[in-house]
Amino acid sequence: MVNETIEAVKPVSSGDIIASLNGQLADWSVLYVKLHDYHWHVKGPNFYTLHAKFEELYTEAAAFVDEVAERVLALGGKPTSTMKRYLEQSAIAEASGSEDATAMVRSLVSDFTGIVERLKQAAEQADDAGDGPTADLLITKREQVQKHLWMLRAFLG
Repeated sequence: MVNETIEAVKPVSSGDIIASLNGQLADWSVLYVKLHDYHWHVKGPNFYTLHAKFEELYTEAAAFVDEVAERVLALGGKPTSTMKRYLEQSAIAEASGSEDATAMVRSLVSDFTGIVERLKQAAEQADDAGDGPTADLLITKREQVQKHLWMLRAFLG
């Protein structure tokens, strides 16, 4: 007879999902500000391409922030909503204000790589809790970010 140890799986609570979503709010809010910085300060031969791309990305970020905050509210939580809290909770570093165009894109590749992983973790957490709508929201965003990563990496060559 084989003794099997079965670890108790801690159920995921809506509080855990809300905390993950607030982490997403923090990441995407800091990213939103960073993308504005890049949009306003990009220079060089790729100005037009990057200026437009950064605007596309911050517009997308703003829409996602709103979706996530509304999901937090729908789950009965309170969305994080101050820059102080965003900066405390975010894994995204602010722009330094001195990046050149290539450094901006490299920074976004790094940011999006981390975001893809955190979206995956949060989606799995929501799925494990039986929260399909939250999982779907995060999976859809992960797919979009993966496409952005492909394009930004291609830009870098």
